Amino acid sequence: MEANGAPPSQVMPGSFADLAEQVSPAVVNITTTSVVSQPTGGPSFPEGSPFSDLFREFGFPGMPGGPEGMPQQRRPQRSNALGSGFVISADGFIVTNNHVIDGADQIEVEFYSGQRLPATVVGTDPNTDVALLKVESDEAIPFVRFGDSDSARVGDWVLALGNPLGQGFSASSGIVSARNRELSGTYDDYLQTDAAINRGNSGGPLFNLQGEVIGVNTAILSPNGGSIGIGFSMASNVVSQVVAQLQEFGETRRGWLGVMIQDVTPEMAEAMGLDVTGGAMITDIPEGPARDAGLLTGDVITAFAGTEVADTRALVRRVAEAPAGETAQIVVMREGDELTLDVTLGRRETAQGGGTPETPDDEPSESDVLGMSVTVLTPEMATELGAPRDARGLVITGVDPEGPAAEKGLAAGDIITDVNQQTVATLSDLTDRIDEAREAGRRSVLMLIRRGGEPLFVALSLTDEAPAE
Repeated sequence: MEANGAPPSQVMPGSFADLAEQVSPAVVNITTTSVVSQPTGGPSFPEGSPFSDLFREFGFPGMPGGPEGMPQQRRPQRSNALGSGFVISADGFIVTNNHVIDGADQIEVEFYSGQRLPATVVGTDPNTDVALLKVESDEAIPFVRFGDSDSARVGDWVLALGNPLGQGFSASSGIVSARNRELSGTYDDYLQTDAAINRGNSGGPLFNLQGEVIGVNTAILSPNGGSIGIGFSMASNVVSQVVAQLQEFGETRRGWLGVMIQDVTPEMAEAMGLDVTGGAMITDIPEGPARDAGLLTGDVITAFAGTEVADTRALVRRVAEAPAGETAQIVVMREGDELTLDVTLGRRETAQGGGTPETPDDEPSESDVLGMSVTVLTPEMATELGAPRDARGLVITGVDPEGPAAEKGLAAGDIITDVNQQTVATLSDLTDRIDEAREAGRRSVLMLIRRGGEPLFVALSLTDEAPAE
């Protein structure tokens, strides 16, 4: 079928040979060596097992706690591991996975030409599993460049190169199967591919048809340890940011905003009278850049540094990509109004802080509202619930299993601190906020609760009945 007008990355090449020949000189095999101590003189058993006790009693050489004259003997043993990587500059900077070189005493890099050179670690980032190495050479080294992983589309052709299963240089082709995959990390942004990736491919490059690196092969999903066509490559737009910081500082220096956030659901948006369907809602603000800039709990961040914020994950990634110390503009929705604030970011790696609640002084009382029983929080209750003694709010003491509170998962012990983005410290505060929502024609109210110390926004449906006084 003709593919006239289709982007080059969408057109299947007659062969990958030219591409492989072009980029192979910049792809390397990585061998690491570490020295570990191993017990000698007999079998090894877990400490405390019957076999351990038996051999200790009879004085088997090398067993912990053996009789005098039979000391434990240990000898060093070398352990080798294999991985892949790629050169990103003519002066010998090499990118690989952190887990490939983690704990290594020696690192050796083998080039496509067969040349071998020792490598040193410039810096690592366990959060994205990226490591930057350096080799010294009298001659310029062939290298490849990062491409724009955001431009990669599902169905684009890709080529993976590396050292699978220690077999040496090997190429495999496939397509981008999915984008924006998240595995377990805070900054995850993986491209999924069906190009064959096996053990030893870790740290190797995933190329587009222009010979640009759009991913670093990192993980596979497999029940047997071999490729079943589900491999994951960390997106180049994430890796390149990390590598730039490792190259300049030898460590990462991510931006830090200083907020706790959660996604905005349609019900939450309706309860606040917002037209936005995305964004990240602030649930808590400890001491830090956000508080200094005037952001408040309940603000919905819709844009950061000129980029729209679709959800919490997008905000976390965007803030992390911004350099520490940079001043960024943040657009928030607050009580129906759009505000723009300037925030000078801190550094995440060294950030510490915590919020300080206000002091209550109200007499405790109890009432039923929206399918739950609530009472004013006292210092004694706060201590029992694991909250600061000076915490302020209302405590849920019971929930009607058929009421709206139970439907949203609220439970006894939850502490309500805000309703419709306003602090509540008394029962009248709560009923006033509910009455205001009814008068405004809203079908729900937005409550900020704390459960086990963690903040959470919940949009609670309003019933047709008036709340009990």
